Amino acid sequence: MSSRKNLISKKALTNFPIHEIIAKRWSARAFSTKPVEKSKLLSILEAARWAPSSRNEQPWRYIIFTDANRNEMDKARSVLLEINDYAKRAPILICAITKKTYTDTGVYNRLHFHDLGAANENMFLESFNQGLIMHEMGGFDREKARKVFDVPDDYEVGIMIAIGYQDSHEILPKRFKEKADLPRERKPLSEIAFLEKIENGII
Repeated sequence: MSSRKNLISKKALTNFPIHEIIAKRWSARAFSTKPVEKSKLLSILEAARWAPSSRNEQPWRYIIFTDANRNEMDKARSVLLEINDYAKRAPILICAITKKTYTDTGVYNRLHFHDLGAANENMFLESFNQGLIMHEMGGFDREKARKVFDVPDDYEVGIMIAIGYQDSHEILPKRFKEKADLPRERKPLSEIAFLEKIENGII
């Protein structure tokens, strides 16, 4: 619990009880430039390792960049679009990619993105557990990322991830600062969960 004491709280107002770590996790953008301990990064990646996947294929792969190698980190930052400039402060950037075919048969795995998402969620939760924030970004040049990161043809470029310690919202651009101060919201269960057929709400 103590490792999370410096995180800015935006606990979800849930209608039903859920684990605290799920209720409190959110996608903050105010990254500190403080380096992240390698042990924490490895714990986050270990969490991804133990995610469920179709036929236990584990199609996710993570290409990791840290400030320990500034030249390579600059390359990683170069694929981000302007809207995600805030993430350039993060001491860790990751390009998450996913293998498109099953290793044993070569057949297309239609669940490869689903499985990558499951692994990423494990990373989200463990990042929060380690007292860190994580943000996923679709706002990047995918073709440039494929070239810069030398992604093999049998892998799909998924998403960019920023991980680091949290800083004050005051460092954010105005549009993100205002959003950061808003309460978290989700659709009600009646709009996403149905009993036996669509539109027959579970509650």
